[in-house]
Amino acid sequence: MKNIYLLRRNNVSNTMRNGDMCIIFSGKEIRLSRDQNYDFNVNKNFFYLTGLKNENLILFMKKINGEIKSTLFIENRDKDKIKWVGKTILKYEAISISSVEEVEYLDEFDTFLNKIFLEEESPTVYFDFDRDDYRHDVLYSENYANNLKLKYPNLVIKNIYPILSNLRMVKDEVEILKIRESIDITKVGIINILKNLKPNMYEYQIESYFDFMIKYSGAENTSFKSIVASGENATILHYIENDSKIKDGDLVLFDLGAEKDCYKADISRTFPSNGKFSERQKELYNIVLNAQLKVIEAICPGVTQKELNEIAKENLYLGLKKIGKINERDEISKYYYHGIGHLLGLDTHDVGGRDVVYKEGMVVTVEPGLYIEDEKIGIRIEDNVLVTKDGYEVLSKGIIKTVEEIEEFMEKNRQ
Repeated sequence: MKNIYLLRRNNVSNTMRNGDMCIIFSGKEIRLSRDQNYDFNVNKNFFYLTGLKNENLILFMKKINGEIKSTLFIENRDKDKIKWVGKTILKYEAISISSVEEVEYLDEFDTFLNKIFLEEESPTVYFDFDRDDYRHDVLYSENYANNLKLKYPNLVIKNIYPILSNLRMVKDEVEILKIRESIDITKVGIINILKNLKPNMYEYQIESYFDFMIKYSGAENTSFKSIVASGENATILHYIENDSKIKDGDLVLFDLGAEKDCYKADISRTFPSNGKFSERQKELYNIVLNAQLKVIEAICPGVTQKELNEIAKENLYLGLKKIGKINERDEISKYYYHGIGHLLGLDTHDVGGRDVVYKEGMVVTVEPGLYIEDEKIGIRIEDNVLVTKDGYEVLSKGIIKTVEEIEEFMEKNRQ
């Protein structure tokens, strides 16, 4: 089998004309203080095409006679820098992982480009302009492309991001395997939460049980800033302070995930702090769970998130109406005010808009919720689901979520 990253680069080249080029940067470290940098996160499109996570790399691709030819430019660290920060990736390592044809050093890149550009009348170069909001700072790739255009006015600049986004929406077998691994590690972290959750802890204390266990189990990091929201805090969708004391009788909403080899898991569960749901909590919890199961059952190629969200809203409405909380369907917006889910992959909210039509190979989240501020109850249940040829597979099915499973586990296993 061909190297998966070579296959992905070939898929990109199918959209390019002969002679077209593409330049993608892995990214640079960002300074945090005089003493250190922020943790480096590789440009996900660069990783998708190379499998490399190192900073300060450049991937150059050119389509020649219908084939894509790739050159990788890496840092040539001097001995003094190696003593301080260690070595970077070596040429043979980069070739082994990514199957690029050539590896050169960064200080040769400008000369390399100049030679190519001077040989062509109107060279076309794609850059990765991953911009989701015009208010964000100018990207490094945008600055680089603008400077290049000043030096080579005949240059034609295009954006490769829509092409990569379209490819990344449908996961290959390697990606699905990596997401499964991230979910399995997340499950281990959630089990550790269930074993240790009790009243009078602070939210950040129970969060630490998750963080420790996923790191111990091989995760590189959390997928995002974990949400640990007890009581009324759980009615705030993106509550991340995690600094309140958990009260006896509180429900605690967890929205968290582990990252493994750059792929994310994204799971939400809601647990009783004392190990037992009250009758009211159980009533509301089962409304959310029923809505989630109905949505999952409807997943198949061709369905849209809008259609699935309507299924969620209808079932949440019927559940709340049955218990006398609301009377009219439009009242559901008071207690459920977000979408049913999103695509998942290299990013937690992965590439692909909310209007996307589901295709085989997509991995999506299903996360209905109810947020009832006047009762200080917030409940969300989220699973990660693979769209299959004939329907769906719940990748996170091994993470317990029924009232009975949760109460039984907490009774038997809490420390």
